[in-house]
Amino acid sequence: MSGFLAALAQAVGADGVQTGDAIPPRHRTDWSGAAPVQPLALVRPRSTEQVSAVLALCTAHRVPVVPQGGLTGLAGAAVPCAQGIALSLDRMQAIEAVDALAATLTCQAGATVQSVQEAAAAAGLQLGVDWGARGSAQIGGGIATNAGGNGVLQFGMMREQVLGLEVVLASGEVLPMLRPMLKNNTGYDLKHWFIGAEGTLGIVTRAVLRLRAAPRTRATALVALPHFEAALELLARLQAGFPGALSAYELMWRDFVAASLAWQQLREPFGAPHPFVALIDVGGTEEGALQSALEAALGEAMEAGVALDAAIAQSHAQARAFWKIREATAELPAHMHPPINFDVSLPLADISRFAEACRVALNARWPGHHTVFFGHVGDGNLHLSTDAATVGGDEAGVEALVYAEVARFAGSVSAEHGIGLHKKPYLGASRTPAELAAMRAIKQALDPLHLLNPGKVFDV
Repeated sequence: MSGFLAALAQAVGADGVQTGDAIPPRHRTDWSGAAPVQPLALVRPRSTEQVSAVLALCTAHRVPVVPQGGLTGLAGAAVPCAQGIALSLDRMQAIEAVDALAATLTCQAGATVQSVQEAAAAAGLQLGVDWGARGSAQIGGGIATNAGGNGVLQFGMMREQVLGLEVVLASGEVLPMLRPMLKNNTGYDLKHWFIGAEGTLGIVTRAVLRLRAAPRTRATALVALPHFEAALELLARLQAGFPGALSAYELMWRDFVAASLAWQQLREPFGAPHPFVALIDVGGTEEGALQSALEAALGEAMEAGVALDAAIAQSHAQARAFWKIREATAELPAHMHPPINFDVSLPLADISRFAEACRVALNARWPGHHTVFFGHVGDGNLHLSTDAATVGGDEAGVEALVYAEVARFAGSVSAEHGIGLHKKPYLGASRTPAELAAMRAIKQALDPLHLLNPGKVFDV
């Protein structure tokens, strides 16, 4: 491989290729917890032209390529392979243009989500998605995994934020699809093949993103609810009362709230515990008017018996305190040993029945297990986490049980985190053989040598 490595160094510069112990440990795995793998080399290009040259060399030498963004993925999609290179885009961070009138932003794929958010905010706009790892996660990785997070209820997944892409194919050929138009019916919309493909079809190098108007003010509230059906009714009421302005509707089962309060030494948000607590965010133009409208809407819900209690944040600090309860997910690794995490989606009407079915099945097999339920819910996304120590460390058994229920309820085994390595064995629970065959045909057409992120999503 010495000739190949020398050619790589010539293509991207000697400082852009690292081998052996010089490869930083963080580039040997990602946040999924998958076992570290040392790649043949870590390659860090600075431009699309260099990415193209690298992929052409890898094709010529039959060397696999695993693209890496901010390494914050939870499904193992960025874990390298020993016989291939890891291709990091962390040197391609430029915000190239912001068009405030057209509400678009053009950037390189290595730009962090936070840097894009800040550039949008400087123009009085916002990016439609957000998640906790914004400071490390890269736009290219978010596109490759079709990331979700906060804001999906209002603006959709990452897919809905992308107007155009520049993608490098395995051969090194560049697809220049950076067209910033909402309407473009010129045959197959090729960019969508690469959004959510986890780097198995091509490498995203640049993007044109659609920005949104930023609300002048925001109201945040916690609402106590008697049962899941009340949560759906409140959601419908808020969407009707604040059309297009409901940006977050996070639902927490009592087990999650109790764990969050205990882990973070927080007080009960209400006078007594309740079966469900919803965390909501609504945007508006006038602070006083928005607060009053939300207070009236929640008051009506309480009068109708839909809500049991409610608290509206009176300051930014109080809003952050409300969100702190929901963001206890950051505490999971410290308090579950380890957590067995799930990111599934289901039809709204089935979420409660699915959660109860999982709870019953887990109780029957592992009495005394510790599992918490929470999620975005407004967009059909449910998370559950089980403490592996309370199920005898049987992660495979818990996964088989939960994903069997996902299949029974015709849901998705991955709502927003992708498939990668971790969910590959269960992809068939959400995709038919015919769908998988079509996916493999696309893979074969664009990556005939199977060099791009091999072994991820499905086996070919």
